[in-house]
Amino acid sequence: MRGIVTIDGPSASGKSSVAKRVAAALGVPYLSSGLLYRAAAFLALRAGVDLGDEAGLLRLLESLRVRLVPGQENRVFLEEMDLTPFLHTPEVDRVVSGVARHPGVRAWVNRRLKEVPPPFVAEGRDMGTAVFPEAAHKFYLTASPEVRAWRRARERPQAYEEVLRELVLRDEKDKAQSAPAPDALVLDTGGMTLDEVVAWVLAHIRR
Repeated sequence: MRGIVTIDGPSASGKSSVAKRVAAALGVPYLSSGLLYRAAAFLALRAGVDLGDEAGLLRLLESLRVRLVPGQENRVFLEEMDLTPFLHTPEVDRVVSGVARHPGVRAWVNRRLKEVPPPFVAEGRDMGTAVFPEAAHKFYLTASPEVRAWRRARERPQAYEEVLRELVLRDEKDKAQSAPAPDALVLDTGGMTLDEVVAWVLAHIRR
């Protein structure tokens, strides 16, 4: 596989897990756009920047040397400091959508992604629409909020009800960014295992 595969979808739709498995099966890296948005949110929180101040956020991000290191496990570095362990927390979960809605931040993330040469599997919310519209294979994974909240609650030290409430709010904030490309194959993963979803994606790529 020499081109680009995009796997988009809303929060906790399984796109990261599927992207990792598909990339491994194809023998290529996977790219996590969400990790870069989380890094932007974490850095803004750490610096005390107003998350609604797009110009301030961009001044901060452009002043730092942040890079995504792809592979079977993506990592984000600030200079030589690995930020990855700090990016999947409830604090970052709550604010990342507010950071990602800024067009300038999305452009910053997209530039970091485009620094990586293909082939690769890219996962996120607008990989097949805004970032890699030229991708040879585009997929959009979705599931009900209840299913996605149950998945997320298994990964976080939070009650299911709290996770569901936050996820529904995030869906609303991400609505404009989280739409499938017109030529994407859409799959509801709610009643499927991870193995079944990966097999379905690989079958379409290899067809």
